[in-house]
Amino acid sequence: MQLENPWNPSNPQIRDYVWKELGIYLTFALVKEATEGNEIVPFFIFRMQNETTVGLITSMLQSILDAEPSYFLVEVRIKPTNNIKVFLDGDSGITIEKCVQVNRALYKKIEEANIFPQGDFSLEISSPGLDEPLKLKRQYAKNIGRKVEIVLVDGTKKEGNLQHVSEDGIILEEITGKNRNRQSNNNTYLFNNIKTTKIQAVF
Repeated sequence: MQLENPWNPSNPQIRDYVWKELGIYLTFALVKEATEGNEIVPFFIFRMQNETTVGLITSMLQSILDAEPSYFLVEVRIKPTNNIKVFLDGDSGITIEKCVQVNRALYKKIEEANIFPQGDFSLEISSPGLDEPLKLKRQYAKNIGRKVEIVLVDGTKKEGNLQHVSEDGIILEEITGKNRNRQSNNNTYLFNNIKTTKIQAVF
């Protein structure tokens, strides 16, 4: 979509440009009191379409999951191709059958709401894989006892068994040394100092 230069529009009024290819909504507002005459400057820059759609789908998911509070939403992602990827989890895990059940219910709601008028969307629902970082405290709680790797905000990496989860952080049992020099230490890490946490596969 070719647009005229938004910084020098010919029409001195409030103007909105929607760049669908980028999913970015730009609003330019007239500044009447500038040092050198009227100017058009950026007023809002945000991913309006994507955020609105994610919000609608999140609301639909919550209405589906309300009947089964042991399951919870982790994240909704929407690609520019209208591929909707939903990550669900449960306090005791989540089965493929449950993901399929929620997929069918959500797909129907999206169609009925006519969010994508052309019907050009796809929907995937799954549990987060090991490559997905933990995002919710509820996820941390269900993984107590498992080995995790955390990356702190300064880039430092720590590995250990997740022992406890509180409102503020976690306790890791970290092992140092080998054989006779082997030591176990419980260390606390606050959430505001943790950049990412991933479950480690143990073979």
